[in-house]
Amino acid sequence: MNRFDNQLWKRFLVIAQPFFYPLEPGSSKVFLGLLLLLLVFLFAVVFVLVAGVTLGSQYLFPEFFNSIAPGLYETITGLIESPWIVVFGLMLILPLIAAFNYKENLQSRWQPWAFLAILLFLSVSVSGLNVIISYVSNFFTTALSEKNESEFWRFLFVYAGVFIVGIPIVALYGYTRDRLANFWRRWLTDKFLNNYFENRAYYQIESQRQIDNPDQRISEDIKSFTRTSLVFLLILLNSIIDIISFSGILWTISKNLSVFLLFYAVFGTVITVLIGRRLIPLNFNQLRREADFRYGLIHVRDNAESIAFYQGEEQESIQIKERFMRAFHNFNLLIGWQRNVDYFTTGYRYIVIILPSLIMAPLYFSGEIRFGDITQANFAFSQVLSAFSVVVSQIEALSAFAAGINRLATFSEALEPDNTTPSPGEPRIDLTIDSPLALEHITLNTPNYQKTLVTDLSLTLEQGQGLLIMGNSGAGKSSLLRAIAGLWRSGTGQLVRPDLQEMLFLPQKPYMILGTLREQLLYPYTEQGVDDQKLYEVLELVNLGYIPKQVSGFDVELDWANVLSLGEQQRLAFARLLLSQPSYAILDEATSALDLKNEERLYQKLQETKTTYVSVGHRLSLLKYHHQVLELQGDTQWRVVSAEDYQADLNVLS
Repeated sequence: MNRFDNQLWKRFLVIAQPFFYPLEPGSSKVFLGLLLLLLVFLFAVVFVLVAGVTLGSQYLFPEFFNSIAPGLYETITGLIESPWIVVFGLMLILPLIAAFNYKENLQSRWQPWAFLAILLFLSVSVSGLNVIISYVSNFFTTALSEKNESEFWRFLFVYAGVFIVGIPIVALYGYTRDRLANFWRRWLTDKFLNNYFENRAYYQIESQRQIDNPDQRISEDIKSFTRTSLVFLLILLNSIIDIISFSGILWTISKNLSVFLLFYAVFGTVITVLIGRRLIPLNFNQLRREADFRYGLIHVRDNAESIAFYQGEEQESIQIKERFMRAFHNFNLLIGWQRNVDYFTTGYRYIVIILPSLIMAPLYFSGEIRFGDITQANFAFSQVLSAFSVVVSQIEALSAFAAGINRLATFSEALEPDNTTPSPGEPRIDLTIDSPLALEHITLNTPNYQKTLVTDLSLTLEQGQGLLIMGNSGAGKSSLLRAIAGLWRSGTGQLVRPDLQEMLFLPQKPYMILGTLREQLLYPYTEQGVDDQKLYEVLELVNLGYIPKQVSGFDVELDWANVLSLGEQQRLAFARLLLSQPSYAILDEATSALDLKNEERLYQKLQETKTTYVSVGHRLSLLKYHHQVLELQGDTQWRVVSAEDYQADLNVLS
């Protein structure tokens, strides 16, 4: 997982490709083929533009044009009159034919391809400007060394003109790259979030603890992935263009320098990969440990009051420091290996400052080349070497990028529906969507199948009735509610329940969303329209009529988990229940923080509705609000009796 290999490339394509082209059998080859054809098309477009400017300039002011671009007109006309013009024609036509053939898969993705085409066109233009600069620099420095004043000033102004044209192109280049990365990030984030919340994958990931810090992977790793992918795509493209453009320039100046360059670049790449491959697992671990450290700080913030009550500052500080030290020690290892890589790459870069001049100087002193040829050769050598040595120069960034790919890939794989299916030999409770709520011969296990909580449980809850689940702590009361909700399916038997849209769950600690008081009351159906008067009346029913005035209305966003006490939160959750009036309600210690008077008021209001409800609790005061009692007796044993019989048994025992 932590190597530069074919598996890493496949993982990259699985994440990167869907933004531009759907994933399907053989689609990766199609996608890469279309990308290649787009590049071919853009090269042809650039040639057409250069040819048009050259021919037009030759017609309008030929003497000036020939003086600043000697030989260009002859080169262009030679290409137009040669068989190469057919090749350029095919370079324009074939990509359009391919785009038409795959239009069904491209129509919904025209914006990403449009941005990508603009970005690649600008990239080709920047590379073209570098080629022009190399020639202008040659003429400019040669004129300077030969003290040719007229030539010097002419090419100085051409030099300035190239920079004037290049500045907006380079600025647009960076802007377009970042805009495309931002659009890509939005699309990929939406995709991951959809999969994260679909089929309660977020719950499975959290309960199984196989994926660390999904929050960081969604917020940080995706952001880094999209921008870095484009950066490396452009580096690769520019490298290819530079190899094509400057190798020819270098070959015409010095064949020996060209051959030396090739061997030097291959040698540097091999050595760098051997030294730098250790960076991938270190970067992978660093991302994880930094996220663990940040999560520890967030955990303290979210539980500040509890920590203060327990006076747990010392213990929390120790744990946070331990997380930091794990990140600290791993980073020490990381920068140590980066130092080892730098020993080689720094020397590799410094040597190339001397070598071109060492090879070119004898040619200059013998009069075979001009002074400007040396500067152009140095520039061309630097460009081609950088192109061949992408791995050498980018090894640290590539290692971090590879670690990010692996983190996103493992996260994406964990979100796949196939990963939620049981392994062979692990039975699952069958689910039927129907009513009334019924459990038929249910044997419930913990998700890891290490413990059986209840065996062969059967009961039916008629509509309009109430079921109270009681038993000692650890007997499986809350676990049974998880099974009813579909969170736990490990076991055997048949569960019959209505669709979850018809059910509302009230846990012991109600979930307070990030939003307004109105959204708190209407959650999870916040889009329904309920007027303020109705909301106020329901709050009065649960003894919270003072809240709107206290917080200045229904549309103020506050940190409700800290603004409201646990008892107020439980009453607010009951207000949600009274507003939505679901067919079924599941209450897990939903009144544990309330006094008996408030508990009685809430259950009386619940009984006035048509909601069928299941409660988990320890208080005997709950018996009078329910029709049946399911007692979990421990050791997988259970019994179902009427509330009256259960109360009678308690009276006998007392």
